Amino acid sequence: AAVAMFTGKANCPYYAKAELLADYLQTNLPNFRVHKITQHPDKWEQWLHDICETNGWEHRQCPIIWRELLDRGGKGQLLGGLNEFLEYAQKYYGITSMMLSEEMLAIAEENLQAHLEIVKEDEEIKSLIKPMQIWITSASVPICYHLIPLLASGEVFGMTTEISIHLLDTEQFKEMLCSIVMEAEDMAFPLLRSISEHTKTDQAFIDADIIIVLDDVLLNLEVQSLENYIREVSEICQEYAPLIEKNAKSEVKVISSGKNFANLKATMLRMYGPSIRPENIIAISTSWESAAKAMLARKLNMNTAGVKDVIVWGNITGSNYIDLSHAKLCGYDCAIRGPPNFQRPLLNMIYDSEWIHSELVSAQSTLSSRVSRCKGMLPAHAIATVLRYWYHGSPSEEIVSVGILSEGQFCIPEGIIFSMPVRLQNGNWEAMTELEINETTQKVLGRLAHELVQEKLVALKEINEMHPYEAE
Repeated sequence: AAVAMFTGKANCPYYAKAELLADYLQTNLPNFRVHKITQHPDKWEQWLHDICETNGWEHRQCPIIWRELLDRGGKGQLLGGLNEFLEYAQKYYGITSMMLSEEMLAIAEENLQAHLEIVKEDEEIKSLIKPMQIWITSASVPICYHLIPLLASGEVFGMTTEISIHLLDTEQFKEMLCSIVMEAEDMAFPLLRSISEHTKTDQAFIDADIIIVLDDVLLNLEVQSLENYIREVSEICQEYAPLIEKNAKSEVKVISSGKNFANLKATMLRMYGPSIRPENIIAISTSWESAAKAMLARKLNMNTAGVKDVIVWGNITGSNYIDLSHAKLCGYDCAIRGPPNFQRPLLNMIYDSEWIHSELVSAQSTLSSRVSRCKGMLPAHAIATVLRYWYHGSPSEEIVSVGILSEGQFCIPEGIIFSMPVRLQNGNWEAMTELEINETTQKVLGRLAHELVQEKLVALKEINEMHPYEAE
């Protein structure tokens, strides 16, 4: 059976005449079927151009009518406009429309009002389902590429939460962003409402629920001093923070990740964005935590997932300390057995004390190289994991390391983002201050905190020298 396709502007009198004649034919002819697609007047020209280009047609008037061999599909045969359809109806069915101009205009007005009401109703229905707005900066980096499927799969926010992803980067990466957008759309994630690319910073972070900051500097201390790189990072944050305050939602969550200055970026965003909730700005240290667990698992010849409660202290992408004093093993093949969740202290299971005291310390550089050289899958997984914990809670009785704003916990100076052990529940985090910290660890924390304080002071000094009016 054939179907006649009618499309035109909602306020077009010729479209009104054609559709009424089509309705009459459909009512009185058993094999005549009609499908109408009404377009808003503002969108008509572009829609007509696109449909003609797709089908290789030449037609510039309203309405456009074509015939399809299958219901809403198959190869289309262009009939033309109103005059062609009138001739078609007269030739094949002996029926002619006698509608007057006044009637055509009145029905066209009714069509427009009905179309506007339908559009408004659809928008109201869509507005009831508000997707979570996620913005990712420096979105051309590999971390973002690996992160998008994790966010869109539903495992992070739940299988009932739709998301919209916004990719932000500079104009030079526009083509790459467009490719990422097309690939993500092709994957047809059920929960991905939309994904878009943005290159205009002044429009960034509109209605953002989550902002993931991936900006890095190309660190080469043989070319520039550390102070210059710190200044670059601070300037990025100085640009982003006011936009976050202006455009994002009041409860926006800001996540700092990347290959360098993760703590400093979070600290500077907090300083330049004082209205952003301080507890909603964090830095991701889970990459280090996962890499350390994997290294220990290889030493013990066991599954990495069985290594628990390894703590990452300090500067995530700088000087940090891997603390094993609370680490546990689950499912370790040893003389003592227990239920699946039975845990043993890790330090009791490693009898090679020389390895603990020397190799693990020297392994810091190995871990640093491994984490910094990764292609993006590890940090993307780390971001997704922390986001899932933030929204749905971290595993009970397990330690998670996150870079948070220090409020004096563990005798760490206030006002710096410092990686420490936390638990996440009900959309909030809480530092696990009940953990006992030995004297050696406390000394290390003091040294790490001093380095981060100095890094912050350098950042402020560099910015104040460039913008002395802000120091006042």
